[in-house]
Amino acid sequence: MKKRGILNSDISRVLSYMGHTDSICIGDCGLPVPEETERIDLAVRFGLPSFMDVLREVGGDMCIEKIVLAEEMKEKNPAVLKEIEEYFADRRPEIVYVPHVELKKMTETCRAVIRTGETTPYANIILQSGCIF
Repeated sequence: MKKRGILNSDISRVLSYMGHTDSICIGDCGLPVPEETERIDLAVRFGLPSFMDVLREVGGDMCIEKIVLAEEMKEKNPAVLKEIEEYFADRRPEIVYVPHVELKKMTETCRAVIRTGETTPYANIILQSGCIF
């Protein structure tokens, strides 16, 4: 039995398969997931688990060189955007903003989309894997 780190076997498996420039998405409970993309559904009820809870755990187990956020988040969800910026302040990955419709299209090439119980608007992020050596 694992002693620490991500206990969810699907998330752990996907992260272990990822290489440099592969990506994974963490989304709110309303983000559509393309048929061809693996869905890892963690939603238990509205708000549980939160987007930031999942981001902190996945981000702590992953080398991240770039993040993609919806442009709309700046206006529609500044509170979560501020939490994201604070979380990544020390790591300083490249931050790219795209229209939400483009972010949804980008999930087609993600290794997986992790669905949280988050209900705030545009609480979605794509994490691009960096290289640890």
